[in-house]
Amino acid sequence: MARIRRERPVLLAAILSALAALAAGMNKWVVLVLLLVMILTALFKEAPIIEAEPAPPVEIEPELPPSRLPEVSAALSGLDIPVMVLSDDASVLFQNRAAEKAFGEVALGAHISARMRSPGVLDMVRETIATNAPNQIEHSERLPSERVYIVRSAPIEFAAEDGPRERYFILSFRDISEVRRIDRMRSDFVANASHELRTPLASLRGFIETIQGPAKNDLKAQARFLNIMLDQTTRMSRLVDDLLSLSRLELKSHIAPDEKIDLVPLLGHVRDALVPLARDVGVDINLHLPDGKVEVLGDRDELVQVFENLMENACKYGQEGEIVDVWLKNGTGQPVEVSIVDKGPGIPAEHVPRLTERFYRVSIEDSRSKKGTGLGLAIVKHILTRHRARLIVKSEVGKGTDFTVRF
Repeated sequence: MARIRRERPVLLAAILSALAALAAGMNKWVVLVLLLVMILTALFKEAPIIEAEPAPPVEIEPELPPSRLPEVSAALSGLDIPVMVLSDDASVLFQNRAAEKAFGEVALGAHISARMRSPGVLDMVRETIATNAPNQIEHSERLPSERVYIVRSAPIEFAAEDGPRERYFILSFRDISEVRRIDRMRSDFVANASHELRTPLASLRGFIETIQGPAKNDLKAQARFLNIMLDQTTRMSRLVDDLLSLSRLELKSHIAPDEKIDLVPLLGHVRDALVPLARDVGVDINLHLPDGKVEVLGDRDELVQVFENLMENACKYGQEGEIVDVWLKNGTGQPVEVSIVDKGPGIPAEHVPRLTERFYRVSIEDSRSKKGTGLGLAIVKHILTRHRARLIVKSEVGKGTDFTVRF
């Protein structure tokens, strides 16, 4: 049937030829024989074999494996430490949000030196690329603020089954600024505390040796030396008490007090307790209090310590002004503020930011002559931090100083 369909035109032509021959008067048997021959020839002849020309071979390019950079970038984008991904030529391929915040945005494809100008960091990156081994250094940034980082560079490689390996380099920055600051504070504290205790101890030792030796039989000298020794031991006792107070405050600095304290009677109590001291130095303490209660959340004993320290400092160091004004302000919709204002010589501007540091003194001789330990304002700062309050200091040389506690 397939051959009949294929040879249909030939068969049709044979039948038409036979009909034409019959119409022309040819013998019907001859026409029938010729028609059968033509039909058989058309149906049983072999089809010619046409050899097709071979198609040119198609070159199939090997499929390259997908890059792993998007996966690496997605994993690093969630980290809270600055991280950059570098290529073999130290070009920046990716930086996460923490790196943009810390160092500013770097154009992708730019060399790392376009942002990091530190020779140490650049040398470390070059060495890691050359040796394929991790490295780290300590790096300091001065702007916009002083920060210290441990910078680490490390290679990461992805082995492909077919094809070249992918290699990137991770540059990470671990911020250790707070650790360095605490270490510096600890070393400064130990040095200052040792120095503060060494002086009275040396004085005591010298007086004891004098009493045991040359002044062994001099009762007047002994009485005078014993009074000085009492002053020195009292000074050491105050110093130790202040150090213990600081230690206790640091242990509970995260626990905010929840007791309601009325500041009106509290400030009156502190003023009454300091009247003898104020009289001795020739200073009047004037209270300016509003009517009614002014309550804040706090610890009464600690707040008494805060305002005693501030009023005592105002009397001692501002005694030239002869007046200390204490203002309690409680405006509607405004925070509660207590201001202790003296009319003394004031504090130079360069000293104001460091007043609450431990053992920091504007004038060492003046502080020691007034029996200060250098820890009073540090204690005030720690107490106010626990109370979630602020200490604001304003001072002008020759016009006085204003210490304001804002709750």
